[in-house]
Amino acid sequence: MSAQGNFASDDGGSQAAASECLTAWNPTLWPIDPSWAPVVQGFLASPTGLKLGQFIKQRLAEGAVIYPAQPLRALALTPLPAVKVVILGQDPYHGPNQAHGLAFSVKHGNRIPPSLRNIFKEIDQGTAQPGAMPDSGVGLRSGSLEAWAQQGVLLLNTCMTVEDGAPGSHAKQGWEALTDALIQAVAEAGRPVVFMLWGAHAQTKRELIKGEHLVLMANHPSPLSANRPPQPFLGCGHFVTANAWLQARGRKVINWS
Repeated sequence: MSAQGNFASDDGGSQAAASECLTAWNPTLWPIDPSWAPVVQGFLASPTGLKLGQFIKQRLAEGAVIYPAQPLRALALTPLPAVKVVILGQDPYHGPNQAHGLAFSVKHGNRIPPSLRNIFKEIDQGTAQPGAMPDSGVGLRSGSLEAWAQQGVLLLNTCMTVEDGAPGSHAKQGWEALTDALIQAVAEAGRPVVFMLWGAHAQTKRELIKGEHLVLMANHPSPLSANRPPQPFLGCGHFVTANAWLQARGRKVINWS
């Protein structure tokens, strides 16, 4: 199951062709902020990057439907110098018209996935400034986290593509080398950053984070683990803790609502 929870559209794969999906392996056409270019270009020119490109080209030629259309979109919305918080997901949502290149986020108009509902629940409980989210998960509160990305929250999936209806289908094909390099670039940039590592998969990246950063760890927000020991996600206080830590270091806090 994806680290973001097993959440797929009820429409199924029949509508995949009508939704936004990857049509070609052409990373030079995927917008990113120039501050990330050295890391991304170095990866793409590496043997691992070239192998990943060949894999995705082959899967596209075989008719695979791959999401999202812009795998590097997190790097377009959040420049390296602006990063204040890093939140790690595993791979994109695997249903039509959901994934848009930001971990845990879905495009406007989608039902809010279970893991993201728990993230919102933790924010509401911790800040006493609840957002309006109907029980249906559709309506006043959007599942798009673009506003977070624009404030300096790097919403990074460790694997940046996935095939329709097949969570984890592009794991261990090379994306992980890029995302490891991106995490290291943030850690070495010389600015205080909060890293939120939820679940065992994200916590394997702890060793990449060197320097005077705040690393917050808890269970994954999926309903399967959000309330379980040893570190329940619900009640973890990460969003309040992150803002207090950023403020103490002279960095503008995140408006999580």
